[in-house]
Amino acid sequence: MPIYIEMPKLSDTMTEGTLVKWLKQEGDAVAMDEAIAEVETDKATMEMQSFDEGILHKIYVHEGQAVPLGAKLALLLQDGEEPPADADSPPASEGTPAAEEKEATASEAAPAETKSAAKSGDSGDRVKASPLAKKIAEEKGVDLSGIEGTGPGGRIVKTDVLSAGSGAKKSAPPKTRPAPPTGEDQRIPLTGMRRVISERLLESKTSIPHFYLHIEVDAAPLMAARKQINAEAEKSGGNKFTVNDFVLKAAVKAATTVPAVNASFDGDAILQYGDVNLAVAVAVEQGLVTPVIRSAQYLSFEELSLTMKELAEKARTKKLTPDEMQGGTMTISNLGSYGIDFFDAIINPPQSLILSVGAIVKKPVVNERDEIVPGLRLNIGLSGDHRVVDGAVGAEYLAALRKYLEQPILMLA
Repeated sequence: MPIYIEMPKLSDTMTEGTLVKWLKQEGDAVAMDEAIAEVETDKATMEMQSFDEGILHKIYVHEGQAVPLGAKLALLLQDGEEPPADADSPPASEGTPAAEEKEATASEAAPAETKSAAKSGDSGDRVKASPLAKKIAEEKGVDLSGIEGTGPGGRIVKTDVLSAGSGAKKSAPPKTRPAPPTGEDQRIPLTGMRRVISERLLESKTSIPHFYLHIEVDAAPLMAARKQINAEAEKSGGNKFTVNDFVLKAAVKAATTVPAVNASFDGDAILQYGDVNLAVAVAVEQGLVTPVIRSAQYLSFEELSLTMKELAEKARTKKLTPDEMQGGTMTISNLGSYGIDFFDAIINPPQSLILSVGAIVKKPVVNERDEIVPGLRLNIGLSGDHRVVDGAVGAEYLAALRKYLEQPILMLA
């Protein structure tokens, strides 16, 4: 029987989806679980799979259209099956184009005309000057208000005007310059992902009482451990570890040491999570996604690293599943690769904590012998929900995080 392919619910907060790209065309055969289209949800752009097999007879929703959940996208028929009478008619609700480019052309302002005229008549009413001085001033275009009179009582006389007129240089009329070229403003419609990002972050900043803490970590032990581990991996062909892998492991370990930070504000209670489901911010073309490493406290260092690499690749290739993008209990955002030394991040609700990780910087430091020596330093920030995490608890968590990063053996053993 004919099967209508409908817009599926691909995330827990999704209300509509945008058909980004069809991976199959009318007349193509479709297999069970085969990717047939790319759909942008409120969280990411991901592939939509077919739950049936057959021939793609008719496409109703075209690329770039946004439609609500359950809207008919296409019609699937079995081989040799006759289409229904209304198969070629579009569904009642076709959706609306999600991204029509509208350009607002900036109007070119005409240069204002410059008028220069001496208002000697007006000035003459306000200053003391002889009738002859006024007449000469009007003829020569001299402003009497700028002349100091030498006559009786400070009265301006003929010689004062002549002196002012001979000393003044007649300015050449201003050259008319062509108006400089102007760029055109462009109004870019919000994508579904960008709209949700803006709504959620606005909600976070206006409803969650943020507070911020920062630490500076000695990154030399971390870098030494990474160099040694990766040298062994080079020989054996094993997995190589990034600086971010060490930060992820330390963050998870510290969360098990100070479990109070792994919690959310839940009405009249605080919900403390049993698992550390670590969300990691990944920049993609459309914005930002936060895939989740589930039960991270049970993963080995290598398992954590490989899982992160897999999720990051899925994010970049739009292959994340809805389950891989929800359920996080805390988040890490790392801008070190962009050369950012430190920053403050916005909490991802309903979580109560997000870490902001900067770049490792080489800088002069004072050692235990009070000597100034070159050192490696890593700045990490904590943004906390003060309804759940107090400043002292946040400081305790950062102290544990610093301990594991400066003594990697403690978290890798």
